[in-house]
Amino acid sequence: MIESLVEEPAAEEAPVAEPEVAVVEEAAAEEVVEAAAEDAPAGEADEPAVDSGALFEVPAAAVPEPKPEPEPEPVPVMSESELRGAVEAILLIVDEPATEITLAQVLDQPVDRIRGVLEDIARQYTQLGLGFDLRRVAGGWRLYTRAEFAPYVEKFVLDGQQIRLTQAALETLAVVAYKQPVTRSRISAIRGVNCDGVVRTLVTRGLIEETGSEPESGAFLYRTTSLFLEKLGLDSVDQLPPLAPFLPDDIDEIADAQR
Repeated sequence: MIESLVEEPAAEEAPVAEPEVAVVEEAAAEEVVEAAAEDAPAGEADEPAVDSGALFEVPAAAVPEPKPEPEPEPVPVMSESELRGAVEAILLIVDEPATEITLAQVLDQPVDRIRGVLEDIARQYTQLGLGFDLRRVAGGWRLYTRAEFAPYVEKFVLDGQQIRLTQAALETLAVVAYKQPVTRSRISAIRGVNCDGVVRTLVTRGLIEETGSEPESGAFLYRTTSLFLEKLGLDSVDQLPPLAPFLPDDIDEIADAQR
């Protein structure tokens, strides 16, 4: 009896202490891990492991720096008198109204400055009462004779029609008659000389006229008028005499020599 009472407590004491020690050790390990994680620098945990076996490190692609925008070219300096003279010179030779943009591009000047010069010229011509004035028509600018002097201009033109045509005018008129519709550049190429002045004379005399423009180049085309047929006594250009009898016998040799 006494032995059995003494031995029983020894059997019950053994299994109690071990779970407590394990729990304490596990909690302590968790605290150490958390403390180490807090002490580590930010971002170290996310960095990938470096391969020590790599021969060299590949650099990241360089971002190209933006190219600086080119500075605008300085506008040539022109005095008011020089600019005005240049504008007037161009307006004297144009065959159609010159736009402000075209003049600005030719003279390398701002459009606003060109517009101001044109308006000043037109205003001054009107104030001086000259025989011509500068008008804004069809989106551009062009010189015209003043209306009050129209009778004198008309008389001059009508009287001038009685004057005989020059040899250059006759040759140009023949080219237009047989090649119509034809551009001024084509007429000049056939005659071998510049014919702008002669063409203007024939237009003024009413013998030729503009008839549209060439699709490829936009150059004006010219043809003969009804006055031309009336002067020659013809009903249409189809009644013009053939050119073959009037050509020289060595026309092929002449053509080859000009090439």
